[in-house]
Amino acid sequence: MSRTTLTAAERTGLLGTQSIGRLLFRLSGPAMAGMLVNSMYNLVDTIFVGKGVGTLALAALAVCFPVQMFLLAVAQTVGIGSASIISRKLGAGLEKEAGRIAGGSFVLVAMLGLGISAAGLLFLDPVLRLFGASDQILPYGRDYLSIILFGGIFTAITVCSNNIARSEGNARVAMISMFIGAGVNIALDPIFIFGFGMGIRGAAIATVIGKICAFTWIMRYFLTGKSHLKFNSKHLLPGLKQSLNILRTGSPSFARVAAGSVLAIAVNNTIMHYGHEVHLAILGVTNRMMIFALMPLFGLVQGLQPIVGFNYGAKLYGRVMKSLKYAIVSATILCTAYWLLFELAPGFMLSLFSNDTELITSGAGIFRILVILMPLIGFQVMGAGVFQALGKAGTALLLSVSRQILFLVPLTLLLPLLVQPPLNGVWFAFPAADLLAATVTGLFFYREIRKMKSLI
Repeated sequence: MSRTTLTAAERTGLLGTQSIGRLLFRLSGPAMAGMLVNSMYNLVDTIFVGKGVGTLALAALAVCFPVQMFLLAVAQTVGIGSASIISRKLGAGLEKEAGRIAGGSFVLVAMLGLGISAAGLLFLDPVLRLFGASDQILPYGRDYLSIILFGGIFTAITVCSNNIARSEGNARVAMISMFIGAGVNIALDPIFIFGFGMGIRGAAIATVIGKICAFTWIMRYFLTGKSHLKFNSKHLLPGLKQSLNILRTGSPSFARVAAGSVLAIAVNNTIMHYGHEVHLAILGVTNRMMIFALMPLFGLVQGLQPIVGFNYGAKLYGRVMKSLKYAIVSATILCTAYWLLFELAPGFMLSLFSNDTELITSGAGIFRILVILMPLIGFQVMGAGVFQALGKAGTALLLSVSRQILFLVPLTLLLPLLVQPPLNGVWFAFPAADLLAATVTGLFFYREIRKMKSLI
């Protein structure tokens, strides 16, 4: 009788033997589905808050979101950094070292998550002001973010653990973790927001409960011996050298996600200088839709990285190049599909989130501008993820921050001085940054492909 269930060791071994197309689908499919569902709760939160609380609450979500993304950035730094190292260790046959790295990562990310949450709660009002909260927005932002930060440690550990599970070829368990978190959140949103009349606080409580449920699931996977990675209590004390290596390798992920927080300071405050709360709400809603569309790309990257890392460590450069081709084509097709949807029906998409006529009417034109060059984003995201999987943190870091920090922040500040009305300068800064970032990524990518071809 043939077995239908693979052992943990067999799953890991397939990274170097299974056909690239099937392997990428097996690892990225669950990751993409999980990321899509995980981002769906952001949309659901926004819809319920917009319909049930109003435009000021939508603006508050826009202000709070960069803080949530910063916490995610730290968790991704440890998770993707350790996953990249673990994949290459497994590819080289160093299983004990891979287990040691995994064990230390859990404690490292927990400490960082607690630190961020404590600092955020201690300086809650100044942080909200920094990200553009006006006197009208501040009470809503305070109610939402204070609860989110209390659950920060569960978010951090879960995100890190999901990446580690993928690094050993088990994307399914990470997908289920995200499904659980998002599903619980979506189910509880209407109960807390409308049933208990808690408004924006109810949305935050539903989010935290969902994160706790996801944390419980993924921890059970590692603590009951189902993982191929083995570690003991000694491994839960991360050494300084190990921690620095993880953080260095994961720094591009931190830069990419945290750059959104830095960008929000520039964009939100520029919008409030030239416009008012409804424009901030428009940006908040369009950002949620863009993130919903782009999250599957990060799932594709997460599925791609263990394939690239394992085969690069095993010196199977032909398999590395083939996996890159599959991933880039898939990412471009996905971005183009969403681009068509957003360009053809922006007003309808915005009407899902709000009954505010001004938000829907003004937002439709703004949305079209923001997504003009969306088909290029897939290639740019893949490029940064690939260099991270190869352990080339410097290049990955540069590509990760190029769009948001090197291009978008300066353009957001400069173009309003050159374009009338000034707010149009803010909106057109986004496609301009997309074009410049994709160009820079293409130059580095071309050089790396030529180098790998020479090694085959």
